[in-house]
Amino acid sequence: MRNIVNFNKAWNFHKGVAEIAAKQGAGELVDLPHSWNATDGQDGGNDYFRGSCLYEKKVAKADLPVGDKVYLEINGANSSADVFVNGKKLAHHDGGYSTWRVDFTDEIKDENEIAIVVDNAPNETVYPQMADFTFYGGLYRNVNLIGVPATHFDLDYYGGKGLKITPVVEGKNANVAVEVFVTDLKEGDELVYTVYDKDEKELMQVKTTETSANFTIENARLWNGRKDPYLYCCEVEIVRGGEAIDAVCSRFGCRSFAIDAERGFILNGEEYPLRGVSRHQDRLGIGNALLPEHHEEDIDLIMEVGATTIRLAHYQHDQYFYDLCDEKGLVIWAEIPYISKHLEGGRENTITQMKELITQNYNHPSIVVWGLSNEITMSGSTPDLLENHHILNDLVHEMDKTRLTTIACVSMCSMDDPYVQIPDVVSYNHYFGWYGGDTSMNGPWFDKFHAKYPNIPIGVSEYGCEALNWHTSEPKQGDYTEEYQAYYHEELIKQLFTRKYIWATHVWNMFDFGADARAEGGENGQNHKGLVTMDRKYKKDAFYAYKAWLSDEPFVHLCGKRYIDRVEDVTKVTVYSNQPEVELFVNGESIGKKTSAEHFFYFDVKNVGESEIVAKAGELSDSGKIRKVDKMNEDYILKEKGAVLNWFDVKTPEGRFSLNDKLSDIMSSWRGKLWFVKLGLKMKKAMGGKKGEKKEAMGFELNEDMMKMMGGFTVLRLTSLISMMNISFTKEELLKMNKQLNRIRKPKKLRK
Repeated sequence: MRNIVNFNKAWNFHKGVAEIAAKQGAGELVDLPHSWNATDGQDGGNDYFRGSCLYEKKVAKADLPVGDKVYLEINGANSSADVFVNGKKLAHHDGGYSTWRVDFTDEIKDENEIAIVVDNAPNETVYPQMADFTFYGGLYRNVNLIGVPATHFDLDYYGGKGLKITPVVEGKNANVAVEVFVTDLKEGDELVYTVYDKDEKELMQVKTTETSANFTIENARLWNGRKDPYLYCCEVEIVRGGEAIDAVCSRFGCRSFAIDAERGFILNGEEYPLRGVSRHQDRLGIGNALLPEHHEEDIDLIMEVGATTIRLAHYQHDQYFYDLCDEKGLVIWAEIPYISKHLEGGRENTITQMKELITQNYNHPSIVVWGLSNEITMSGSTPDLLENHHILNDLVHEMDKTRLTTIACVSMCSMDDPYVQIPDVVSYNHYFGWYGGDTSMNGPWFDKFHAKYPNIPIGVSEYGCEALNWHTSEPKQGDYTEEYQAYYHEELIKQLFTRKYIWATHVWNMFDFGADARAEGGENGQNHKGLVTMDRKYKKDAFYAYKAWLSDEPFVHLCGKRYIDRVEDVTKVTVYSNQPEVELFVNGESIGKKTSAEHFFYFDVKNVGESEIVAKAGELSDSGKIRKVDKMNEDYILKEKGAVLNWFDVKTPEGRFSLNDKLSDIMSSWRGKLWFVKLGLKMKKAMGGKKGEKKEAMGFELNEDMMKMMGGFTVLRLTSLISMMNISFTKEELLKMNKQLNRIRKPKKLRK
């Protein structure tokens, strides 16, 4: 039988070493999982180390697992890696998120040195290369040693386990086709297929010399999402002379599903709305080097919010997390990191990563769609890009007849683009109300798509906005306050969740995550769109807005607990609950009861001295406090690190424009339009553009749709964002621009 030995302990790590001969000294002793970017990949500056590092470890032959063949199994090495045994290079692998194995049997000596060079340096052939997240380098998942007999279930084909299970539900029964892949099967060897129920009770068994078998489970208990995520198990043994010499097993679920352009997602014949989140796997101070308890905490938080689906972005996640999704009944979108920038030389890598993703995850009942790409048309569609997608789409359908394909389109991608027509279903990443536009634009956009393409199921693959520990009673787009994030998600929930035809919605993101190039919100190096902070210690108010709509667990949540000091005489207090009625108490006295079909309850509270606020819904309660102050607490005001100018430093004369006004408002004035034309000419000149040339920045084409979205930005926020396009403004230039705007009178409709 196979023997598996964990090989995580005591590796010698050498940073910046690409060749074994170049190492100096013993190196740093580390245990796996490990990432060398756990700190510098999250602190901002886009300067985290990207290069080659060496991991090495010695192992005696006597300590290797027993077997005719011995493999090294690597579950995640980002992004490329070379394996050496006793100085000899045995393998190279491109792709940082999948499992792969190396047979090193022929190189074994009494004493052995295993060396792995891992490289996350930029290149033009391995995805991802451009994206809004940190590409953490390291051996950040488990490494194992596997000993198997000469005849064994295949370990070489794209990291799979050599076992493929395909259940098809027909009426009350499930027909289960099982296929195995065996290396060096001998004449007379027998394959024993056994199916067990959830309690490990044997249901049926087939003994044969064939590498496939079929079962019928009568009155099958279905894998039915969160309602009843029932799992069976199939074990297959190779038996020789009455003795099992190798075995593999996998859980599976029996379910049917469809995605309908009018009714949305249908599970086992019933409408089952997919409303959930996206997940990046990294953590504060850890990067991607997660332990089982980290995955468990993530799944528990996602279950608490009431999600029915997760988009596992933007790469293959740990097998343990897919297992948890199976167990909890969460419906999954799984994808490869074909993202943001199409690489002319990267086609083969997209094919390989897709083969690995499907081969390694085929048996998971939670997965219903395979994602081909994300925001890949940032610079527009090209013939090579479109051909790459047709190849991937055909490959997926060839490998998996039971699931569908999808893509996540960047917001500016035209709904008429031929790229949109390739997969089975489509989703869009829209940020109206955060990156320009306003929140009211979201629902109507999807109505427009649905009316134009009524036979294409349309979903929302990303939407969200950033929030840190900043606070205000007058939330505005781009202020990074917890209050604006809560308002934004209230509006999006009402628009998206009430449109049944939307096949799935995925909040971007469940957790804040590392993006070392980011310099926004006053804490550089992170994307703060999460409903939960990166350390998983704080659930933002928006978390509870979703819990109010999606969770059956009775609760009441008082918003704004971190926003105590308030200057206004009457302040708005918001409560989220999935209960029909909420009563608010101020210093022990009830100020009234409210009902809300939308689960959001708003109260006006007199702000005098210090007040204890208690929200009650039946026997449930939640409490906080507010305090009257004369001047806004400076700790609540966003102060961006390294910002040339902060919004509160800008002079804003009454009735006049300033850098703090939206472009759309400024453009509503004739003089404002003239001013903006001059700003546009400066941007065009800085980008080196000539008449008639297509303008691009950070991969985005500055087309009409993008300019329309930009109308929702304040001028100051726009100048901050375009700094990522290598267009910078000095403090003096910004103050000069503000002085120019101060001379322009606002139209009457904009004056307070």
